[in-house]
Amino acid sequence: MTNNEKTPNHFNNNFNNSAINNTSHSHIQVRGARVHNLKNVDVDLPRNALVVFTGISGSGKSSLAFGTLFAESQRRYLDSVSPYARRLIDQVDEPDVDAIEGLPPAVALQQQRGTPSVRSSVGSVTTISNGLRMLYSRAGEYPVGQEMLYADAFSPNTPEGACPTCSGIGRVFEVTEKLMVPDDTKTIRERAIASWPPAWQGQNLSRILTTLGYDIDKPWNTLPKKTRDWILFTDDTPTVPVYPEYNLEQTRQAIEKGEKPNYMGTFTSAKNFVLHSFANTQSPRTKKRVSQFMQISECPECHGKKLKKESLSVKFAGLDIGELSQLTLTELALKLEEAAHKIPTDDIPNREKAIVAQRIASDILARVEALTRLGLGYLSLGRTTPTLSPGELQRLRLATQIRSQLFGVVYVLDEPSAGLHPADTQALLGALDELIAAGNSVFVVEHDVSVIRHADWVVDVGPKAGTHGGEIVYSGPVEGLRDVAQSHTGQYLFNDTTMVKEKSELRQPTAWLKLANVERNNVKGLDVEFPLGVMTSVTGVSGSGKSSLVSQALVELVNEQLGQKVINEAPTDEVGLLEQEFDTVTGGEIVAGMDKVSRLININQKAIGRTPRSNLATYTGLFDDVRKLFASTKQAKAHGYDAGRFSFNTVKGRCPNCEGLGFVSVELLFLPSVYAPCQVCHGQRYDDDTLAIHYRDKNIAEVLNLTVEMAYEFFVDEASILRSLDALLQVGLGYLRLGQPATELSGGEAQRIKLATELQRIQRGDTLYILDEPTTGLHPADVSMLMTQLNGLVNSGNTVIMVEHDMQVASNSDWIIDIGPGAGEEGGLIVAEGTPDDVAKSTASRTAPFLLV
Repeated sequence: MTNNEKTPNHFNNNFNNSAINNTSHSHIQVRGARVHNLKNVDVDLPRNALVVFTGISGSGKSSLAFGTLFAESQRRYLDSVSPYARRLIDQVDEPDVDAIEGLPPAVALQQQRGTPSVRSSVGSVTTISNGLRMLYSRAGEYPVGQEMLYADAFSPNTPEGACPTCSGIGRVFEVTEKLMVPDDTKTIRERAIASWPPAWQGQNLSRILTTLGYDIDKPWNTLPKKTRDWILFTDDTPTVPVYPEYNLEQTRQAIEKGEKPNYMGTFTSAKNFVLHSFANTQSPRTKKRVSQFMQISECPECHGKKLKKESLSVKFAGLDIGELSQLTLTELALKLEEAAHKIPTDDIPNREKAIVAQRIASDILARVEALTRLGLGYLSLGRTTPTLSPGELQRLRLATQIRSQLFGVVYVLDEPSAGLHPADTQALLGALDELIAAGNSVFVVEHDVSVIRHADWVVDVGPKAGTHGGEIVYSGPVEGLRDVAQSHTGQYLFNDTTMVKEKSELRQPTAWLKLANVERNNVKGLDVEFPLGVMTSVTGVSGSGKSSLVSQALVELVNEQLGQKVINEAPTDEVGLLEQEFDTVTGGEIVAGMDKVSRLININQKAIGRTPRSNLATYTGLFDDVRKLFASTKQAKAHGYDAGRFSFNTVKGRCPNCEGLGFVSVELLFLPSVYAPCQVCHGQRYDDDTLAIHYRDKNIAEVLNLTVEMAYEFFVDEASILRSLDALLQVGLGYLRLGQPATELSGGEAQRIKLATELQRIQRGDTLYILDEPTTGLHPADVSMLMTQLNGLVNSGNTVIMVEHDMQVASNSDWIIDIGPGAGEEGGLIVAEGTPDDVAKSTASRTAPFLLV
């Protein structure tokens, strides 16, 4: 029995339901849970144990763990909190459940980011930055004659510490003449200043310049530099009379005569217009427009360290706090070890300072070690949270909770193994055991077989997804799942052969795509060959450089060769601008094999849309066919309705009150705003006239409310719609509603929708498909369905290359490239490559022991 199969001894696995019912304090009783697709379920869960909720994607496990248990715990807690404090807490909906007994306070560690912020970093999330600030304040080496600084002076988020030039961001946003005037042969009248506002406001500014005596009909490059600089960069805002129809000479004469102007206009320089618009507008469209005239660069004052000079003059272990924050956690631990383990003796000078240094350094070291144990040693404290993966962020929060030493709490986690290599999962299980040993309960929504095997108690929800799920298939010790025939989980848990060989024989490469001297993040000067015409998995521990090599470098180099420019969306906030700057340039070249690749499809986990107006039906294109069907009905023709009438994004058919959103925001004093169904259309998005049109007894809103599975039966005679629906069913998304907003979809679901959209197209061969962890959020049974689809793509003459941690996928690939050996600076190399059998024999590969061969 391997380490991850053993049952931890902090809970007796022979525990049975009758024993639970006799000890009310040792269990949680749920009665009549009906959240989402849960069918009035009753379940008893042990406390002080690792309880895993599993089942195929969409079965209802998250509805039970988060939507019911965590939501009810939070509701009870908030009942005891003042209304003022309550509005500061991100509240979840009240659950539909009859009763829950024995429920302790709960802490949810989910993969949601919250609002991204350039000021949120690894250091702030883990609170290590607080300790470091105290260390520098109390135990730092100050320059001779400098007064001691308080801890706040070492924070970029306080007036005492922030660099005055960049306000503590470490970067300055600049607008340059070249950005604002892309074509200097144009005149001002011809809109040479592209960064000025469009339409009337832009005309107004040029008219004001005429009043001020500037010739707006001269080419920009013939104007004196002093003139150009004043127009673009001045902080002056003169208010002057404006005569819209007059030229320069007529305006001068009108002013001399004292002629009454049409209006008075106030001038704003092009630079100030851009910066003010970006900082203050509520319109993402305006932000996107002005951001193209801005560039971001390192702050010249603090050189990216975010702090005032006085704060940066204080050193610890020879480094200022900015330099220390750029070290990886592994490097930081080495720097702190000496101070943490040095016991101050009576005879040393500054003994008090040495005692403070030892205590603070040992506390920080313990926090850092908790993070490195979870495989996060390659991160630096200064790394901003928008650049982290959801899995990394969740593990940061988990390590922080372990250090908090709470007692009697239920921790509810959402797939903590997501993005983790099997070798790193072992450390995760150790961390969960620590929480339980400290007297807590850990409830985990999980698909990873090694995590399920480690559980004390498993709740299998299903048997299938959506309307075919929502029942408790099994609740009890893991071993008992072996005898439950209808459990999809049991088939994979106790029968490794199910997961091993799902295809008969390995396919042989038809050619090789050869890359030379690839440079990207921690991948430095790498030569690599990807086989074409087969399925390849790129594996390696978290942070080893897999995504840098495949999802970034390979994608960019292939696109470059195909002549496809990757269009990055213009940023709409500081976070977007910073992410754009930190998106490093790829080096290297493709030296062979591009003659065999005619198209690249990059299927990543980015959202399919940022607003509730984007949904599964609109993204896949099937909604176009549905709207045409409604427009072709006798009723619609009689009223003269076209397909546009049935779009909730156009004025003609949508509800005028909520403008087709289906809900409205209600502002509440002292409480957070709540979204309520629109009172006019009752959440249906359309006006009454549009809803009166029926296709086969359903109106357009009722069709959008169908799940993919139900829609497949409903549109049984419509071949074009069935093709889209069938593709969605094949990637395990039958439980999603056609109108499910993009904002409600996980990264894994968004990726599979993109894959399904691609699958419904006619295959033409010679296409390279690149996927980044497509199994995220998938049950092993759904992984099998996904593999069938990907194998179909390869069998049609295409190539599939994916970054993957799932050993079910890697073991069933034709080829594996294992990156490592470690994370961060210790990664970026090819450790092993070949068939799964070949890689499994490697002694250097950390993936080898976990392959199912």
